Amino acid sequence: MTQLISNFPHDGVVTLNRVILKPEYTVDDLQERVAMLCENVKTYHSDTGFVGGFVAMNSGAVSNEGSTVGQAVDSPLKDKEALIITFWNSFEDHEKSHQSETFQPLFREVLELCENGNEEIAYEMLWSGKAYSEAEARAAREAKERYAA
Repeated sequence: MTQLISNFPHDGVVTLNRVILKPEYTVDDLQERVAMLCENVKTYHSDTGFVGGFVAMNSGAVSNEGSTVGQAVDSPLKDKEALIITFWNSFEDHEKSHQSETFQPLFREVLELCENGNEEIAYEMLWSGKAYSEAEARAAREAKERYAA
């Protein structure tokens, strides 16, 4: 399996919203409003191009092993920044979903929380994959040791 989201087409579109909460709002406020919005998308757009999605909150941890911009120990956007990532069959399907009468009121409620306004970027999928099973990982290491120069 090369897909993280089941049934996501190899040429599908990924959209990314970056939300920075206004100081007067909490993670709970965001979760409640995004849950309503996501339920709407699943209900009304699962058969018109929506494939899946997830929401991730900035945990505050900064990887010193994976970062090249200093040696920060935590992110100042902890519990203030969230990513809303959705998977679509096409960009056109995504755009039609946002024109829906049921979507727009819920979307405006989420935008009320945003310090940074909103810019939703669409990306074309280049690669996705899941981790190997334990046996697959062992076989991959053995093959590398045997055949890699």
